[in-house]
Amino acid sequence: MNAIKDRKPKRQLYSVAEANAMLPLLRSILRDVTALANELRDRYERLSRLQSTKGLDRAHEEEVQQLAEEFERGQEKMHEFEHELQKLGVELKDHFSGLIDFRHMHDDREVYLCWRMGETEVTHWHELDSGFSRRKKLQLAATNG
Repeated sequence: MNAIKDRKPKRQLYSVAEANAMLPLLRSILRDVTALANELRDRYERLSRLQSTKGLDRAHEEEVQQLAEEFERGQEKMHEFEHELQKLGVELKDHFSGLIDFRHMHDDREVYLCWRMGETEVTHWHELDSGFSRRKKLQLAATNG
């Protein structure tokens, strides 16, 4: 009965062309992700400052409560964005820069195609156990597949 639940979903593999075709949708989602990430960071910092203040008056206590509720709603929204990206088979690596990876077969091994907001198309890849700083430029022949 739990066999279906225990099975991991097959990871989606993207060709470069398929990854590039996803970019208009991903740009839209990631604009929202990056904006929300910055809002959450600002709210968290403001909330931390207020909570560390001793002897808050009633108005400030209400502000803390409101900020905490807004922060929680923002976190829930971020989880929705993350789930949406996960359903699309992409991995969000940095909420602030809109950095994502697509799983891809390269030279008979699984690697990541690497893309972030501001780039016009997918032009780089890196090993599964390395990150953005170790990415490599795709060869022209590889961009067709």
